[in-house]
Amino acid sequence: MSVFNALVSPAGLAATVAAAGCMQAAIGTFLVSRFRWQEKRVDREVPLPPVSVLKPLHGDEPLLEEALESFCTQDYPQMQIVFGVQAEDDAAIPIVRRLMERHPDVQMELVIDPTFHGVNRKIGNLINIMRRVKHDVLVISDSDIHVAPDYLRHVVGAMVPDNVGLVTTLYAGLPASNTVPRLLAACQINHNFLPGVMLSRYLGRQDCLGATMALRRSMLDAIGGLEALVPHVADDAILGRYVREHGKDIAIAACMTWTTVGETSMREVLAHELRWGRTVKTLEPAGYAASAIQLPLFWATVAVLLAPHAAWTWFFFLGAWGWRGVCSFILDRTLAQRSLLPLLLLPLRDWISAAIMVGSVTGTRVAWRGQTMHVTPHSVMTPRSQPASPGD
Repeated sequence: MSVFNALVSPAGLAATVAAAGCMQAAIGTFLVSRFRWQEKRVDREVPLPPVSVLKPLHGDEPLLEEALESFCTQDYPQMQIVFGVQAEDDAAIPIVRRLMERHPDVQMELVIDPTFHGVNRKIGNLINIMRRVKHDVLVISDSDIHVAPDYLRHVVGAMVPDNVGLVTTLYAGLPASNTVPRLLAACQINHNFLPGVMLSRYLGRQDCLGATMALRRSMLDAIGGLEALVPHVADDAILGRYVREHGKDIAIAACMTWTTVGETSMREVLAHELRWGRTVKTLEPAGYAASAIQLPLFWATVAVLLAPHAAWTWFFFLGAWGWRGVCSFILDRTLAQRSLLPLLLLPLRDWISAAIMVGSVTGTRVAWRGQTMHVTPHSVMTPRSQPASPGD
């Protein structure tokens, strides 16, 4: 078979997509590495206004105390941390109490308020928290985010330009332990999601990531307050959209954060990724479809399956795996991840991601905070009458 005939065959087309995915992986790896290399010391001349950190909590979770404590040890002159739960018996309450005892010099408050505001219970929790917030600079961060001591200085520094209406941060996956489900979930974040975010940012997109949503109270009021986000499951993406509609930019602070990967089983991993896959597909259908290029080992495997007797497909698959492995190894070292097991699981990880994409396209139902919801256009959540089954 000639080279031309090989390229235009079904196996050749699959290999072409895989090659493009390998190039994208290399570019994304370079961009993430450059970001880490360029993380600079904070500018000590930047004004540091008082900050209120809003932390919505819902039960205990792996490494929760470590994540929350990283906010209690910030190198920042004046901050308030407001934790919020919606039940008197929430398992996160004893953790917050211990942090208050260990850090008496940090102004911390705990809000216990069951008031229901809508289907997005996280945003409802934040609405309850806002009643105790004192400062005009607001930093909203998920409960599972780990940060460095200079995090707040970086975030506030990124808010200085007049054109910036919202500041967010990149995040990497931090497995709570080296189990296969947690490593596979972290692999998706670190090897696919994070490089993809960096590449899209380089190409001009300005997305808001839920790891950090920092803005001034006046900006939040201008978009309709937190109440405007209650009907949406992807509240971070919708907040970013509203800020952009008001003519403001979304800046990325010059610091990396880490999100705990705490899923205990593959069922939990699949349920989590399916929820977000269906949400992203609803928000950005074209972009979600294009992200299939991020799965080069899936496409390389397809090439082998389409032409199993052609030696070149097997050599190509091994070459793609080696290329992807080098990129992933560099990313893991850049992000302080040391396990080598994910490098062996890369083909499996790509096939799981491909299955998630198929499942995302064929449905709108997601399991979210004990509820079964339908994700509809504009990411509005419609509750179902029946209770959710675990991992639905």
